[in-house]
Formats: sequence, structure tokens, C-alpha cells
Amino acid sequence: MIDDFAKETLHGRLRRDRKALLWKLDGLSEYDARRPLTATGTNLLGLVKHVATVEARYFGEVFDRPSAEPLPRWQDHSHGSDLWAAEDETREQLIGYYRRTWEHADATIDALSLDAPGHVPWWPEPQPNTNLFAVLVHVLGETNRHTGHADVLREGLDGRTGMRPEYEEQIDEEARAAHCAKIEQAARSAAPVAAE
Repeated sequence: MIDDFAKETLHGRLRRDRKALLWKLDGLSEYDARRPLTATGTNLLGLVKHVATVEARYFGEVFDRPSAEPLPRWQDHSHGSDLWAAEDETREQLIGYYRRTWEHADATIDALSLDAPGHVPWWPEPQPNTNLFAVLVHVLGETNRHTGHADVLREGLDGRTGMRPEYEEQIDEEARAAHCAKIEQAARSAAPVAAE
């Protein structure tokens, strides 16, 4: 009974966060969806591509249920090629890849029990063996982490915030500016006074 509840809860959160990540692309130009927004090149469409690859590997290879999607080699992954969209990769292709990965991952989650054994060859020894419960928690954490990155990136682009469209509030520029000024003042007041 508790296993069914835990599985449905984790799976439901994963589904929710997948949609939130994709929502961060809504209404953006092709350039804004792809352009580097941090010193390390983090970008919104790259986050989608990366999370899709994470799901494909964890719910595929780990449980000997390989994805039909062509995945980058691990050597490419270590160089960050799954963290940005190449010129020949369209937004529609990458979103489609993510959605197909959901279907494959969902089928794995539905087919296996929480204690189904898995093997993660890229995890360091001595603990490469795991189970579906641990992988669900891990992938949910990864998805949530990168959706949080997407929240911050999107806010920096156009000020839009929120987890889902129904929770998005109208942007009040004056209220935001006043709030930021209050935080800035608190930060300056808390900083040590320079010796004269």
C-alpha cells in the first residue's frame, strides 16, 4: 500500500516538474530559448535537452530498458554537449525528444516495482546498484534542480515567474523595484563597515 502511494506521489511530482520545465520556453524567441544566460552557458533549451537525456539514461539503461532515442556518448556528456541546442536541433525536435523520453520513462516506472533492481554504471563504486525508488528520487531531484535553474533564467529574460501558468501573477514593476531596493538596503546594512 505505501509503495503504491510513494510511487504515485514521486511519479506525479516528476510529471508536474516536467511540464513546468517546458512551460519556461513558452513565448520565447528562438534566440532567447537558446542563448547562454550564465557564465557557463546555461540556457533554457539546453536544460530541456539535458533533463531528457538524464531521464532516458536512468529509466532506460539502468533497468536494461534502453531508450529508442539516440543518446549522446558519455564522453560528449562530460563535455556538456547535452546542455545546449546545436544549430541543426530545432526546439520542436528537442521538445519532442523530451516528450518521447517521458513516455519511455513512464512505461518503465509503471512496469516496475519500487524495489526493482537497477545498475548505474556511471556511479562510482562501491554503490552502482540501486532500485527504482532511488532512481525516481534522483531523477526527480535533477528535474526539480534544473527547473529551478529555468525559473531564474526566465525571470532574468522577461521577469516571468511561477511554476505553472495558473500561478503566474501580473508583473508589478514598481513593487518589484521597491522589494529589491529593500533587500539591497538590508544587504548593505549587514556588510561590515570598512575601516577608515
